[in-house]
Amino acid sequence: MANRKLGRPSDQRVAMLRNQTTALIWSGKIVTTEQRAKEVRSIAEKLITLAVKEYANGEMVEKETRNEKDQIIKVEKLQDKPSKLHARRQIMSYLYDVPEPKSHDESKTEYRERTKDRAHPVVEKLFRDIAPKYAERAKDGKKGGYTRMYKLGARRGDAAEMVVLELV
Repeated sequence: MANRKLGRPSDQRVAMLRNQTTALIWSGKIVTTEQRAKEVRSIAEKLITLAVKEYANGEMVEKETRNEKDQIIKVEKLQDKPSKLHARRQIMSYLYDVPEPKSHDESKTEYRERTKDRAHPVVEKLFRDIAPKYAERAKDGKKGGYTRMYKLGARRGDAAEMVVLELV
């Protein structure tokens, strides 16, 4: 994949783009230079497109588990189909893991209970929140265009053009 050099060695450049793409998906908005934003936008759009295609690709299965009293109970769970699992793993291989933030008035047990089903919060946010929202847009005939850039002007010091990159 041909991309801009951005004045960095390749390992630093890849790490910076992964970090900014993760931050964009996690928070929905980043402030960066125009050249970096163009690269991040390209990567983020591809990841979101992959998530939109596969987010609803699962099936309900009935599994037997044991409860607190050691009794066998049947539970219905949503299980990913192989194509969704593959897409999830592709996205996980690119994005960094960001821990779910703990509020200051929340205890450890409450935090664990709230986050027990989210091993990879960024990927879960992409599949649970972002992909369904953009799938609705895709029904209207719009493909792509998941991000928006606003120019902020020149950065003080080196006059680099600064932009706000955000999810639409």
